[in-house]
Amino acid sequence: MTRVKRGVMTHKRHKNILALAKGFRRMNGNVYSRAKNAIMKAGQNSYISRKLKKRQFRQLWTVRLNNAARLNGMNYSTLIHSMYTKRVMLNRKVLSNMAITNPQVFAKIVDFVK
Repeated sequence: MTRVKRGVMTHKRHKNILALAKGFRRMNGNVYSRAKNAIMKAGQNSYISRKLKKRQFRQLWTVRLNNAARLNGMNYSTLIHSMYTKRVMLNRKVLSNMAITNPQVFAKIVDFVK
């Protein structure tokens, strides 16, 4: 059996990891073992942040809706409850965008559900 030298593939793998770690600070950007750990941690953080992003946007929409509803004489919880009882099927994202871009239409929706 012939001898297989594996330096080429190892170098390629190291190069790819270091390319992913480009821009990292200190040794995390140019030492393979540290870069590998930093890439793994960055991947975990980005996975977690993709989940947190959904929570944070829903919180933002809730705050915007509360402020817009209070300008129209209602608070957030009664607005959402009234919308469910009147069967108005608009989600929080659409409502918050409407409250910002078309306050008159949002006011009509609030008047309808009152």
